Amino acid sequence: MDQTLVDRMWEYLNAGLAMDVEALDALYDPEFENVRFDGAGLVVTLVKEQFMARFRALGAQGQRVGETLDGVSFLATTEYGDQGTIVMRRVEGGLPALYTFVWRRENGRWTTLVREFTFERDLSGLLAMVRAAAEA
Repeated sequence: MDQTLVDRMWEYLNAGLAMDVEALDALYDPEFENVRFDGAGLVVTLVKEQFMARFRALGAQGQRVGETLDGVSFLATTEYGDQGTIVMRRVEGGLPALYTFVWRRENGRWTTLVREFTFERDLSGLLAMVRAAAEA
């Protein structure tokens, strides 16, 4: 495993846990997309602006995206050209979740997060929220 990519992921996860919106904004690539999918075949894609709006709203309400990083483990990394991928497993509330993150590399350093692929059990709530926001 590429330890520099693992270290960069820890930086990202710690920024999220601290709700450090400025750090997150710098970590997300301008082309960032979060692709979420579930077992029913639903897919929701959120772009950087939507993702950052969610973090800002949670922060304004005094909420966080998690309480701890204790359930996090990294399963694999791979590099190709100017990008790299890291697969993460996270256990929250006794339920495991799998994530795949794609990072951009510039001048030998992992710079920004380009994609996050997330498998969720049920996306119907998120899908309803995205549709409601689009209609507003």
